[in-house]
Amino acid sequence: MITRKIGPALATGCTVVCKAPGETPFTSLAIAELGHRAGIPKGVVNIVTALDNTPEVGEALTANPTVKKISFTGSTNVGKLLMRQCAGTLKKMSMELGGNAPFIVFDDADVDAAVAGAVASKFRSSGQTCVCANRIYVQSGVYDEFADKFAAKVREFKVGNGFDDGTTHGPLIHDRAVDKVEAHIRDAERKGGKVVVGGGKIARLGANFYEPTVITGMTGDMAMASEETFGPVAGLFSFDTEDEVVKLANATNVGLAGYFFSRDIQRVHRIAEHLEVGMVGVNTGLISDPASPFGGVKESGFGREGSLYGISEYQVTKMVTYGGMGQPLQK
Repeated sequence: MITRKIGPALATGCTVVCKAPGETPFTSLAIAELGHRAGIPKGVVNIVTALDNTPEVGEALTANPTVKKISFTGSTNVGKLLMRQCAGTLKKMSMELGGNAPFIVFDDADVDAAVAGAVASKFRSSGQTCVCANRIYVQSGVYDEFADKFAAKVREFKVGNGFDDGTTHGPLIHDRAVDKVEAHIRDAERKGGKVVVGGGKIARLGANFYEPTVITGMTGDMAMASEETFGPVAGLFSFDTEDEVVKLANATNVGLAGYFFSRDIQRVHRIAEHLEVGMVGVNTGLISDPASPFGGVKESGFGREGSLYGISEYQVTKMVTYGGMGQPLQK
C-alpha cells in the first residue's frame, strides 16, 4: 500500500510525509530505510509514527499549507473527517475508503473456478483487505455445489505463525477486529445462519487468531449483509434472478470492488456495467495490478492509485499561452 502512494509521488517530483499505520509501523520504516540506502536523499521520504496521538498528527498534516496533497486509505468515517480538515487549505485529495464487495456466482459459471476465486478474494490476508469479498451471492441452481466445494477448501487452511511451514493464514490485526468477526458470526447464527466451517477463536495460538469461517443460509437482515466484516468469515447468500442480485449488490453506500463469475458473454457485459463499483473482477477473485487504476465510487472514495491515472493524482495541469511571437495563428 505504501509503495502505491510513495511511488507515483516520487515519480512526479514530490517529497512525501507518510503517517505509518499505528499497529504495523515497521514496513513503512523499512521501506524508507531501503530507499535511503538506494540513494533517495534524506528528507524526500519521511515517516511519522503515531498511535495514541494519531488524530493530532492527521490534523497537523491536513492543516499545514505546505502539504499540497493528501492520499488516505482507511475507513469512510475517518476519510470524511480528513476532508473537512483539508477544506481550509483546499488540498488535492485521494480517498480509498471502506468497501463491501459483492461476489456473485451465476448458474452458468465454472463452479470450480468460482470456488478458487472466492477463496482468493475472501481469505487473502485473513479477509483484512478493503477489496475482499464480503457478500457472496450464489444462484440457487449451484448454491449447494458451490457451498460444499467452498467449505471443503476452507477446511484445508492452516492458521498459525507465518514463519511455520504449511501455515496459510495468520492473526487478525487487533482485538477490535476479533470482536467484530465474533459479533457478525453470532448475529448470523441468531438469525438462522448455519456455521459449516470454523466459527470460533483459536485461543491456543493467541488472542487475535480466529478460525476461517463459512456460514450458509445468510439473509438480508444479518449484519454481514450491510457491514464490512474485514475478517476471515464468508457468508453465502442465495439468489434466483439476475435483476435481484444486481439490486442486492448495489444496495450499499459504498462501491469499491465487485466480482462475478459467468460464462455468458452478454451477461458479463451487463453485470460489469451495472455494478456500482470502481473495480470489477470477471471470472477472477484478484483485481489489483500496478498497471490498472485502483479506486472506488460512492462512499468508497475518489481518485485512483496505479496506472497513469495514479500518476496524475500527484500532478496539476497548467496552461501557458504565448503572445507576441510573430504572426498569429489566426487573422
